[in-house]
Amino acid sequence: MTGIVQGMRIVRQDLLIDGDFEGVQFGSGVSFLLVDTDVIGYGTALHQHPYSETIVIRAGRARFVVGTEEFVGEAGQIIVVPPLTPHLFENIGPDRLQSTNIHASERYITTWL
Repeated sequence: MTGIVQGMRIVRQDLLIDGDFEGVQFGSGVSFLLVDTDVIGYGTALHQHPYSETIVIRAGRARFVVGTEEFVGEAGQIIVVPPLTPHLFENIGPDRLQSTNIHASERYITTWL
């Protein structure tokens, strides 16, 4: 549903829990992915972007590899992945993983490694 609210444009109302938003379609300079899963092992393969990615962990825990570092990220943490840095994440449970992965780009540009 689209509409105007106090000068702001509502472009998506269906993206509340899980899904992705590519900003270019709506004149936004950012894109994001909402992750919401209880599947242990769910995550991404090693990849990189030509822009930074900011990951806000809202619930759960995940194993991260960012560059040469491997660590566990937990609810309440924010992880910033610099441009052109290989990275991946994997849900390690036992709780549901919920994160907002913000791409500093109006389009997703991903190189799978």
